[in-house]
Amino acid sequence: MRTVPSGRQVRLAAHDQELVAVEVGGGIRAYRASGRDVLEPYAEGEMCAGGRGQLLAPWPNRLRDGSFEWEGRTLQLAVTEPEAGNAIHGLVRWANWQVPEPESVRSPYTPQTPVDSTALTYRLHPQPGWPWPLDLRVVYRLSPDQGLEVRTTVTNLSSHPCPIGFGWHPYLAVPVDECTLTLPAATAYTSDERGIPTGRIAVEGGELDFRTPRMIGPARLDVAFTDLERDPAGRTHVVVEGRDGWRADVWGDATFTHLMLYTGDTLADPARRRRGLAVEPMTGAPDMLHSGDGLRVLEPGATLGASWGVDPFRKW
Repeated sequence: MRTVPSGRQVRLAAHDQELVAVEVGGGIRAYRASGRDVLEPYAEGEMCAGGRGQLLAPWPNRLRDGSFEWEGRTLQLAVTEPEAGNAIHGLVRWANWQVPEPESVRSPYTPQTPVDSTALTYRLHPQPGWPWPLDLRVVYRLSPDQGLEVRTTVTNLSSHPCPIGFGWHPYLAVPVDECTLTLPAATAYTSDERGIPTGRIAVEGGELDFRTPRMIGPARLDVAFTDLERDPAGRTHVVVEGRDGWRADVWGDATFTHLMLYTGDTLADPARRRRGLAVEPMTGAPDMLHSGDGLRVLEPGATLGASWGVDPFRKW
């Protein structure tokens, strides 16, 4: 039986859009609209690299030393970023998610009927350093006028309160040096050489102030932001525009309180550096399991849900 590094593929096609979600990590391998890549894809025969399209849970970004204190206990997770001594991006990126059978995402009417939504699920069992069982669910939906919407829910199946956070790691398919960025964030984080926050700074008037549109140019970003401006519906919007007029709006609802912007300068493959801009919605800050910055606590049986998306159709 033929297998590919990202496992089984779930394909949606509707409203002049195409999405490929994958079994490994439950993430996004490709998203196109009007015949053009909106998110930077990777090939079906390729292993995901650089976090492209992955869900980061039950914590986003980095955890210093892979350890944290909870209710009087020290919990030690595997150090998955050994060069920096961190645990990075959670525990579900390389897990086998449950994907729907092909007939459940195929139209029951005719082959031409669009398929515009699907759901993937995963049960995270207790393991060393993480004693809480969790149920995770991701719903992907293609909208005819607002592009891709991604709904994530995490449920605490244990009998004890559970610390929780999650994020996503999409790369917009636009050359970084040539794009204009609008980022409605008033505060940025400083960090050490390990990527762990050391403080906060106001962006006003500085090199990290993208509240009004401006070119990224040669700037190197691997920076977390917070204090996000929101629209009347509670959404924040990061708008990116290419030189040729290509535009996309990465939005997140009120549960996503932080954003990470990454220009890809340190990716392992030099050919991929600065080819796409990572705009990462997160429910908390890097190292949140230490600092508590944005950390949520799920009571037994409780669920945390959040939505984000990419809108390539928004009119300006």
